[in-house]
Amino acid sequence: MIAHEVRVHPSAARLPREAQLAWKIAEVAVSAGPVDADVARMVACRAVDNAAVALAAINRAPVAAARAMALAHPRRGGAALFGLPGDVRVDAEWAAWANATAVRELDFHDTFLAADYAHPGDSIAPVLAVAEQTGRDGRTLVRAIAVAYEIHVALVKAICLHAHKKDHVAHLAPASVAGIGALLALPQEVIFQAVNQAVHLAFSTRQSRKGEISSWKAFVPGFSGKLAIEAVDRAMRGEKSPGPIYEGEDSVIAWMLAGRDAVYTVRLPEPGASPRAILETYTKAHSAEYQAQALIDAARELHRQIDPAAVAEIVVHTSHHTHYVIGTGANDPQKLDPDATRETLDHSIMYILAVALEDGVWHHEASYTPERAHRPSTIALWRKIRTVEAPDWTRRYHETDPARRAFGGRIEVRLRDGRTVVAERAVADAHPNGAAPWTWPDYVGKFRGLTAGAIDAAEAERFVALAERLPTLDAAGVRALNPVLPSGAVVPSRPTGAGIFDWPSGIG
Repeated sequence: MIAHEVRVHPSAARLPREAQLAWKIAEVAVSAGPVDADVARMVACRAVDNAAVALAAINRAPVAAARAMALAHPRRGGAALFGLPGDVRVDAEWAAWANATAVRELDFHDTFLAADYAHPGDSIAPVLAVAEQTGRDGRTLVRAIAVAYEIHVALVKAICLHAHKKDHVAHLAPASVAGIGALLALPQEVIFQAVNQAVHLAFSTRQSRKGEISSWKAFVPGFSGKLAIEAVDRAMRGEKSPGPIYEGEDSVIAWMLAGRDAVYTVRLPEPGASPRAILETYTKAHSAEYQAQALIDAARELHRQIDPAAVAEIVVHTSHHTHYVIGTGANDPQKLDPDATRETLDHSIMYILAVALEDGVWHHEASYTPERAHRPSTIALWRKIRTVEAPDWTRRYHETDPARRAFGGRIEVRLRDGRTVVAERAVADAHPNGAAPWTWPDYVGKFRGLTAGAIDAAEAERFVALAERLPTLDAAGVRALNPVLPSGAVVPSRPTGAGIFDWPSGIG
């Protein structure tokens, strides 16, 4: 790895592009080496993972809305939409919009946590959409996705966004641009300009994940993917973008991050190095914010040991991030409200623990129904739970050694009879360092479990077999990398007529 110092420079310094982070990101996209077999296998795993959670969410309102918007932009030879027949094609940027929204809706796909938070798998939808529209093969697609992960992980390790109340997708947009640039084998100058534009437009506030969380949380990756595609398209036409986008005196570090005196160290691979960062990322066995994963596993263990009705108090000792994002440290009353949105509940460790302790399981639908949230015993237990930041858990969260990082906590349950029962998890069972690290059969099992009864068995096996051969697929195979649901199962399968894009032509 090469350590790049990134800081603000005055305009008078005329910082050369070769010294700018956006140029170095573009260099990785241009120069990344061939993909190792274990990385290619993990890319295939994440393609299956994305399809699984997208189909499980296929008719939820945000997904249906995004799909209706996309279907208003048909394009022969474009990209496919999850669940729809292969002859239904839309412009690549709208396929990215709809498909990334479907993947993100249930908060159930891959994650990476370091200085900031990330869902690196959000870049797969735009990269795949462009691959379909431009006729790329599987080997090229796999390398492009691996490059997007490489950039995303590097930025998340180096630059904290949430400390400045910026949403974490500001790292997703340049990563997606890098992946698309690698996919199309674009010149470094073109990728550089597209990164500048994408970063310039990708910054938004963390209000999207604060208080009452709305459906926009699901749409943000689609917005980012669409932005990345449009930024690349514009740069390919020879247009320039604002810069230096990170280092400029009125740019993002100076005014949106740590300020003019800040120094960030971003470590990127040497030219020619094979991209391997995807292997540091991890998926979810449970449909909830990632920092709840290990605690759900611990709660399932506690379910077998205690009677929830006998609980006096529960204290969760955990990291700064967990306490302040999904715990009582957030000071969000919505996290204790039975009428809160699903998006809010999946960011409330108090609610999640109450349900997991009572049920001993976690389900992407049943655990979030209004009836489940309003159960009197759950509400009573829910309000007995609080979190506290423990310095050791915060330190472990930020460990530079992936083998020592911890994203869990210690759950102390004080019972009314005075006894205390404890469960602790450093990482989720499915994490690479967990009790049962996930491999290809687990991802396939997740796909089959989430799509059982919704997809024909033969179609499910066709998709899984295709994904398993991802690095060897030709362009036609890449275009078929979409599991199709039975006719009528996807609603709406055509524009709804409810938005501007579907407005009848003419005046009136």
